[in-house]
Amino acid sequence: MGHGETSTRSTAMEGDCFSCVKYLMFVFNFFLFLGGCFLLGVGSWVLVDPRGMREIMAANPLLFSGVYALLAMGGLLFLLGFLGCCGALRENKCLLLSFFVLILFIFLAELAAAILAFIFREHLTREHFTKQLKRHYQGYNTSDVFTSTWNAIMTTFDCCGVNSPDDFEDSLFRHINPGDMVPEACCQRNSKPGDVAYISKEECLMGSMLFRNNKGCYSAGVDYFEMYIYLAGALAIVVLTIELFAMVFAMCLFRGIP
Repeated sequence: MGHGETSTRSTAMEGDCFSCVKYLMFVFNFFLFLGGCFLLGVGSWVLVDPRGMREIMAANPLLFSGVYALLAMGGLLFLLGFLGCCGALRENKCLLLSFFVLILFIFLAELAAAILAFIFREHLTREHFTKQLKRHYQGYNTSDVFTSTWNAIMTTFDCCGVNSPDDFEDSLFRHINPGDMVPEACCQRNSKPGDVAYISKEECLMGSMLFRNNKGCYSAGVDYFEMYIYLAGALAIVVLTIELFAMVFAMCLFRGIP
């Protein structure tokens, strides 16, 4: 009689544990679903942002490719979160195993992306951007993607060059336009709403510090993106943690289904 009571009690505890894992699996996959929605939202915002975010990302092919990688990852997390929730509620072993394999694949892909980002970090340095600006920026050639992109960056953030207007010394721009110390995009504009006229373009092109933007675009970009960089880092840690727990719960639930 005692053995039967112990067996029944053990079975009840296993059932309670299974139910706990099942609902934890659902909760974590729900957060995974929300994480996918957030990544999709951020990626979409970057592509349609009216302040010129698309042009800023286009300045570096590696960054621009990252936007589409963000959208793809968000879409995968969105679908996997949805499938994980369904697998937990329906207690489907095939669905849970497929979910585990896909989550593992995404986790490894994210790890590989982090390693690649570390390896190619030199492409995001001041020196790299300065070298590219000196070699390829033409100033007024609107058909050149690199030039038009930098014009959009300098106009959007009221900055000039990578570090300062001095970056245009000994550059392709000065070779093409020997009479201009800085490009037109560096010139200060009127601050009145709707008024985009230059304060004094002639003085600016001659190099007057009073009528040009003297802050470098690298510092301006770091100031603008600082909050988003920390937010993206925190989000990445949260997503990776959720993925790890989701894989653990998926295996526990898979083994608990008869």
